[in-house]
Amino acid sequence: MGGMERLLEVMRRLRGPGGCPWDRAQTHESLIPYLLEEASEAADALLAGDAEAMAEELGDVLLQVAFHSVIAEEEGRFTYGDVERRIVEKLIRRHPHVFGDARADTPEEVKARWEVLKAEEGKEEKPCGLPKHLPTLLRAYELQKRGVERGSEAGLRAALERGDLEEALWNLVGLFAERGLDPESALRRRSLRACREG
Repeated sequence: MGGMERLLEVMRRLRGPGGCPWDRAQTHESLIPYLLEEASEAADALLAGDAEAMAEELGDVLLQVAFHSVIAEEEGRFTYGDVERRIVEKLIRRHPHVFGDARADTPEEVKARWEVLKAEEGKEEKPCGLPKHLPTLLRAYELQKRGVERGSEAGLRAALERGDLEEALWNLVGLFAERGLDPESALRRRSLRACREG
C-alpha cells in the first residue's frame, strides 16, 4: 500500500484506539487554524521556489485533506474517495473545452467560462461570493476585481491627503486589481525578501 491510501491509514491509526491523544481530540473546527497555516506556509515555499520546501509544505496541506477526510469518515459523512471523486468531476465539468465540445482559446475565456459554470451549479451563496476565511487583502482584491467599489490612483492620493489609511489601502488594492496583480502574493514576496535582507 502506498500513496494517498498509506497516508489515510497512518491518519486512521493516529486517531484510532491506542493512537495519538492530540490527533484523536481534533475536530474539523479545531483544525481550521492549521489548514490556514499550512496553506500559507505552502504559499511561502512556492514563492521562494525551493523545491524541497515546496514538497514538504504541499505534503502538510495534503495531511490536512487526509485529516479532515478521516474525521468525516468516522462520522459517516464522507470519505477521501468522495473528496477525490468530487474534485475530478468538477474539473471535468468545468473544462468542457478539454473534455467536451466547447471552445476556449485564451486563459481569460477559460476563467470566464469557469465563473459561468460555477454560477450555473448553484453554489451556496457566500457573503460577497467569497469564502469567510479568505485573507482580508485577498478579499479586497477579489471584490475590486469584480468591480465592487474599485479603488483608483486619485482615490489613493485623496485618502493619503486626508490621512485615511484604511481608504488609502482600499484604493491601493484597487490599483493591483486594475493591473490584474495579486497584492497578497506581492506583499508575501516583499515580506520574504525583508526577512532575507534583515
